[in-house]
Amino acid sequence: MLIVTFVAGTNEASNAHVLADAFLEGAQSDPDVLVEKIRLKDLPLAHFTLEHYRGNAFEEEAFTRIRSLVRGAKGIVIATPVWNFSVPAHLKNLIDRLGAFCLDHETRSKGQLPATPFFFLFTGGAPVPVWTGIMRFTTSHLPESIRYYGGSIAGKHYEGKCMVSRREFGLVVDVRPASLERVRRKGRKFARLMRYYAVHNRMPLSYRLLARAYRLSQRIVSKF
Repeated sequence: MLIVTFVAGTNEASNAHVLADAFLEGAQSDPDVLVEKIRLKDLPLAHFTLEHYRGNAFEEEAFTRIRSLVRGAKGIVIATPVWNFSVPAHLKNLIDRLGAFCLDHETRSKGQLPATPFFFLFTGGAPVPVWTGIMRFTTSHLPESIRYYGGSIAGKHYEGKCMVSRREFGLVVDVRPASLERVRRKGRKFARLMRYYAVHNRMPLSYRLLARAYRLSQRIVSKF
């Protein structure tokens, strides 16, 4: 069972990267889990244009590899910092580029992912209560894009106060054993969900009901 992990952190000492490793460590408690990790800062991917919807999206070796990995994955993890009320540009670019094969070719409005489960790992400077109350809306476009593409949102984790001092951001999660263990547990849970998905070729009922409600809302909106 393949987990593809995209890490959007650009610093070598990256909180998002450390959390991703902890999550994958937990997931690999299942001996059948295989991991492919991609750091977006090292990925030579052209900026999105409409031409990528017109047939030339797969000329890039890097994008051809991404398409193969995403289509073969039983689970996908996205680990990213939250900067200035959004995410790094290369992650937004990746999400836009995925539309070349995650949306139907005729209308570009029907998701093509087979309910693939996704998990998001976010890091930021805001405390968790602030994130829960307000800041989480600044990244809501990410899970909504995945739902639009046909994926399933299996869960999210936000790690707050990622600052070495009041005025300086830096690596801190590596000395937070409780946070790392919490993320490992979520990785183990994600692996169990992946196994269900791999065996039954579908998500559990609760996820299917949410997907059905989402598709219904799309049909309603399309009438306006």
